[in-house]
Amino acid sequence: MLPAHKRFLLLEEGVGSIVVNLLINGVIAFFMFRGAAAVPLWGQQSIAGDTIGTALLLPLFTCLIVTPLARRQVRAGAVPPLAALPAAMRWLPRGTFRRGLLLGALTVASVAPATIAALTAGGVTQQSFWGFVAFKAIFAAALGAVVTPLIALYAIAGEAALPAD
Repeated sequence: MLPAHKRFLLLEEGVGSIVVNLLINGVIAFFMFRGAAAVPLWGQQSIAGDTIGTALLLPLFTCLIVTPLARRQVRAGAVPPLAALPAAMRWLPRGTFRRGLLLGALTVASVAPATIAALTAGGVTQQSFWGFVAFKAIFAAALGAVVTPLIALYAIAGEAALPAD
């Protein structure tokens, strides 16, 4: 991997996704839960439900947005194409929607249960409104910091590096 790839993936996609997801998800939490004095861990409108939804939708939407933007940067010459896709990523589908949905399903199956288990183990049964806004913003920023560079890495792979569909 070239220094230009590392800079692109770590700074633009990694740090950039932290800022974007922190702001967007903080605003989403504010508007979705405004008027609630507290947000329960379980229930129809809850921390657990929102965590599961975020775990599914953040990778999906990120894939739908970041993939064409990263590929546009490769076409414009701002980022060189990656010569080889890491072996651990070759099993991912080429289709952007399917890849995003699969990544979302994987985070629902792994990250969401681990997060909910950590909250439960920590004795969290509810959060104040502002506590939940902060939690959602930080959770989304952390998830975005992990998935966005991976999505961008796949997106900048040269056509010859991608698996057959």
